[in-house]
Amino acid sequence: MKQYVVGLLIIAIGLSHAWSATLAVNQSALVASAKSQIGITLTYDPEYRDLKYPGGDVPLSTGVCTDVVIRALRDQGIDLQKEVHLDMKANFERYPRIWGLKQTDASIDHRRVPNLMTFLKRQGCVVKITDVPADYRPGDIVTWDLANGSLPHIGVISDRQSPDGNPLVIHNIGRGTQEEDTLFKYRIIGHYRLPPRTRIPKATTAQPGP
Repeated sequence: MKQYVVGLLIIAIGLSHAWSATLAVNQSALVASAKSQIGITLTYDPEYRDLKYPGGDVPLSTGVCTDVVIRALRDQGIDLQKEVHLDMKANFERYPRIWGLKQTDASIDHRRVPNLMTFLKRQGCVVKITDVPADYRPGDIVTWDLANGSLPHIGVISDRQSPDGNPLVIHNIGRGTQEEDTLFKYRIIGHYRLPPRTRIPKATTAQPGP
């Protein structure tokens, strides 16, 4: 019996490590990918779009806050559209029911901040929320509450700081992708860090649409 339990623990640990490897990123490359959207993604458009699956995207010239993260991670070989869809499909009851959906929708599920927060928490990526600038590392993913619980937001921590020492944020809050000093401007509701890796995969960011 003891050997059986030990065997199950070994299998569980192995599966955990395999999943972590799937989500592992090179933080410097992640920041660079997010920055590469500055000057390219110029507008904010929350309109629902019917996307192909997997690898679907709206035109690179536009998007919402989640698209900054989605595109940066796609350059790391991580397709949040696919990963979130598969996890939601298998664990639909664990995800928010804010939108009244009765089934998954691969065109929009990964583009909703509450779903990304749930997904990242389920993958063990949560980091403590603090008001200490040094606790936020380049490549970290942060979520905010912009309007008393009704408007969540998401962005990537940059490798640059403000004159006050605050890490800058790469995000799209309505004017396209920008790098700004907004980390502590709004109430932080989520702080996440993906496991590190050193190998940088070939970029796969979608090209601008017509």
